[in-house]
Amino acid sequence: MMLLCTSCGFSTTLDFNPWEVMELPSDSMVLDMSFISPKHGWLVGSDATLMETLDGGRSWQPRTLALDTGDYRFNSVSFSGQEGWIVGEPTILLHTTDGGQSWSEIPLSAKLPGDPNTIYALGPSRAEMTTNIGAIYQTQDGGKTWKALVQEAVGVVRNISRSPQGEYVAVSSRGSFYSTWKPGQAAWEPHNRNSSRRVQNMGFGTDGQLWMLVNGGKLSFNDITDPETWSDPVSPQGRNSVGLLDLAFRTPQEAWLSGGSGSLLCSLDGGKTWKKDRDVTNVPSNFYKILFFSPSQGFIIGQQGILLRYVGDVQSTAFTTSDLIAALPL
Repeated sequence: MMLLCTSCGFSTTLDFNPWEVMELPSDSMVLDMSFISPKHGWLVGSDATLMETLDGGRSWQPRTLALDTGDYRFNSVSFSGQEGWIVGEPTILLHTTDGGQSWSEIPLSAKLPGDPNTIYALGPSRAEMTTNIGAIYQTQDGGKTWKALVQEAVGVVRNISRSPQGEYVAVSSRGSFYSTWKPGQAAWEPHNRNSSRRVQNMGFGTDGQLWMLVNGGKLSFNDITDPETWSDPVSPQGRNSVGLLDLAFRTPQEAWLSGGSGSLLCSLDGGKTWKKDRDVTNVPSNFYKILFFSPSQGFIIGQQGILLRYVGDVQSTAFTTSDLIAALPL
């Protein structure tokens, strides 16, 4: 069934705010997070940032690795059980089998096309890695050897997303087109964008459906039965809105949109209509990335060490987001 947003208009106000504003003990850019269990997780970022939580993300402690330089940008982290992986640039691959108590650096070939961009833990000794030019590799032996899954890289990508079924969508660096790949295909399949506006970001929603954010804060979904057919781009925030940067589903019906200048919107009907979470509008940050690890655990990554942590309906809690915002240093 095709999901249309023809009823989207200027967003009304959400009557609850389920996000707690947090400040990390670092102003480096956070780029990714992964959890071993609901309590135990890791985050990574620029300046070789590595932090660990043992309380479900309520607090984070910096961890230091003995690397030959501090100039690494850790782009991605992923765990499957106690086994975890980190990739970054300049080219680096880190591996742990004890939940992060110790990390070892695994050499990668100097001929690797591009720098490692994402990593996905798939099970014991198995992981899938992409590079910033769209190469896809998989290891079955703990990183000793890697098999290329595509014959040629797609070119420099702005972002790349993976579905739970192992499908990928990648947006070109200039946002002029996007490419898709399914397991078993020998090469990426290029696609023209569905509007005159450049593509900002793309990803997978429910049932493998693709969503697309384009410049100007516009959103569209494709048709599951006909992937080349897209709904008309709409503006969940209204006309001439600030840019939208990411989208994620908490449940099949509840989705969240984040963007610049503290923009955060929620849909409770699968993306048909949107309401604005105005309680976080004054948070001094752009919201770059939304991650849900379960319907009850989620985070939104902002700038300069600011995170939003999903805590449910704050109407049933003792604090307010306004109180937390006021506590942040200017």
